Amino acid sequence: MQIKVNRKDTKFYPDPSRVIARFFYTNDERSTNIIHNVIAMSEEEVKIAISQVLRDYSKRHRNISMIFEKHFKNLIPLFKKLDINPDKLDLTGKLLIGSFFTKEYSVESAAFFNPSIVEHPDQTELMPGKKRVILSFRATGEGHISSIVFRLGIIDQDYNLSIEPVGKMLDEPTHIKRYVYSKKSFIKKLDEMQNFNYLLVPPDLILNKLDDEFTYGELKRIVEETRKSSHLIEFKELLINRIMWLASSHYEIEFSLDTAISERVIFPVSETEKNGIEDARFVKFTDDNGEIIYYATYTAYDGNTILPKLLETRDFYHFKILPLHGEIAKNKGMAMFPRKINGKYAILCRPDGVNNYIAFSDDIHIWHNAKLIQKPKYHWEFLQIGNAGSPIETKEGWLIITHAVGQMREYVLSASLYELDHPEKEIGRLKTPLLIPNAEEREGYVPNVLYSCGSIIHNDKLIIPYAISDYASTYASINLEELLNELKNSK
Repeated sequence: MQIKVNRKDTKFYPDPSRVIARFFYTNDERSTNIIHNVIAMSEEEVKIAISQVLRDYSKRHRNISMIFEKHFKNLIPLFKKLDINPDKLDLTGKLLIGSFFTKEYSVESAAFFNPSIVEHPDQTELMPGKKRVILSFRATGEGHISSIVFRLGIIDQDYNLSIEPVGKMLDEPTHIKRYVYSKKSFIKKLDEMQNFNYLLVPPDLILNKLDDEFTYGELKRIVEETRKSSHLIEFKELLINRIMWLASSHYEIEFSLDTAISERVIFPVSETEKNGIEDARFVKFTDDNGEIIYYATYTAYDGNTILPKLLETRDFYHFKILPLHGEIAKNKGMAMFPRKINGKYAILCRPDGVNNYIAFSDDIHIWHNAKLIQKPKYHWEFLQIGNAGSPIETKEGWLIITHAVGQMREYVLSASLYELDHPEKEIGRLKTPLLIPNAEEREGYVPNVLYSCGSIIHNDKLIIPYAISDYASTYASINLEELLNELKNSK
């Protein structure tokens, strides 16, 4: 039986007008020339120049002068190198110099795709039958760099999704806080990293100089001292760079309280994700004590290596980001269950890149010993299968939306059902895809791809937001009882 899918008309398209102001730096020589040229300007010339910039860009960015001042502060090491006292410059001079080291970046100019959806923490002031939701998207801009952005919406009793007007003043976090590391777990993660042997870097060179717990700043200071005092052959320099790469992956960010959720952009912060934050799978997690925490697993990519990471938030203002540890935390597509199972955290994963696995852990950040639960079975999934977001708890079992790849590298969406107390045991899986790219959905940046990072149940319907050929996004609704009955009878 083919499940009836109600595709909706709502579409989410890339919008090149949504920009953030990023720090822009080329090289010391060009930067030195800019600084000297601004210093040589008269006071009146500086005022005129900065007034023009503020007039043009203050309507595009919230507090652009604060951004210029922040970017000016990034240049303090260069000022010291040039033996110039930055405090001798007045505020207009600092702002003007900062403006030369600022550029706009269009966050979603290329693609707006791979959505997930979760229930909003605030469900007040809603009519019966409605639900407030947060959608996350992978937004991709120049250079194919991806970030996480959000939309706020309400699903009504007829399963129509209305989206809150989207703010234009996009903001990056106002505060970035680095992490305190455990030397023991840090060394374990180094051991797990592909093609890395930290023992090739003599322990007394860096690691033995650190306490059992250390900060990013302490590690960076010791590395800089080591580079100054020691002649490092090339391969050891590469290994030290790898240590710093891992250290930069732990951080916390916080957004201003006066930003709408559609204005918050989680742009790559660390070296581990400088080429993109990919495919965040958000889930509303209920802890044993009833506390609600929102988690998202995502893939950090630096252009060469991927690193699975976990994002944590309670309010979508403050986020904590940590890498996932363990031998199975090495591939894309990990997805958290929304609660513990038999006292343990549970996660879907695909360590071999082809089949679906499940893993259990006492520690949400450390994952070992995955168990195979699903292999490709039908021709439309022979290349690979994977999850399309976190499992959804129903009275009949864990509903897992999956993606599968078959002929012509066509990505389709399907579904499986697993036992509630033993989610490694399959109850049933669809014998035909749930969603196949139609004529309209086949065209895009990457043709013939439907992909989702998380669905939700609203009343008696399953709501699946999904991406269209790695370019835009939409959503569909499906009768939940019909789907569950089909899965129970499909074994």
